[in-house]
Amino acid sequence: MRITWWGHATTTIEADGTRLLTDPVLTSRIAHLRRRRGPAPTPEAGQCDAVLVSHMHADHLHLTSLPLIAPEAALVVPRGAARLIHHDYGAAFSDRCVEVAPGHQIRIGSLDITVITAHHDGRRLPWSSYSGPAVGYRVDSAPSVWFAGDTDLYDDLAAEAGPVDLALVPVGGWGPSLGPGHLNPSRAAEAVQRVGASVAIPVHFGTFWPIGFERVRPELFLPPGEQFRVAMAELDPAVEVDVLVPGESTEVTG
Repeated sequence: MRITWWGHATTTIEADGTRLLTDPVLTSRIAHLRRRRGPAPTPEAGQCDAVLVSHMHADHLHLTSLPLIAPEAALVVPRGAARLIHHDYGAAFSDRCVEVAPGHQIRIGSLDITVITAHHDGRRLPWSSYSGPAVGYRVDSAPSVWFAGDTDLYDDLAAEAGPVDLALVPVGGWGPSLGPGHLNPSRAAEAVQRVGASVAIPVHFGTFWPIGFERVRPELFLPPGEQFRVAMAELDPAVEVDVLVPGESTEVTG
């Protein structure tokens, strides 16, 4: 398996001849947020068999990035998101949507995918009536992968997502505060331990920051990746942590 982290929650998972793209943000800006580390993803990032969207927040379901994705790719989105996509882009995009909710199972190419609960606010927000469940995804391949989306810890996490070989786990955010429904580095380490992963790659940090806030709470921008490595080593030193930089790839074996 090959994993490429493009920054924030955007990753490419390549396994068994199938390419999945998670929460694609393929531009240098999301509304008031600017990409502060690494260039925008190359056109290669948009080449995939399917997109896996975890929830409707604009930094995860980024409508501006959808035209940069291969036109034949399926758009796997939380229940209710197809209507939002149709509003902006019409049937040419909404007809590609596969709406899902926790517990659903789908097959993309050679990969079986299970939709996992995420404890996070799934509404579009702000000033929008669109809503749906926030989800994560378990990809059953060799190795198996849990892509968490945005979530906090919850009691049934281990039963729903684990055991897996690799965790793509959020460890931070995009601004000077980290609200409810998110994992900080120490809670992310606990989540990895719960799902039984032997390899963890931290995501959702060190990419976007509000314009004009470059000097506000900088300790929440880049450090969460290494803080997660330290927290994971203290909790379970057997877990291999691979802290990537945007655009970097790594190979993971089952």
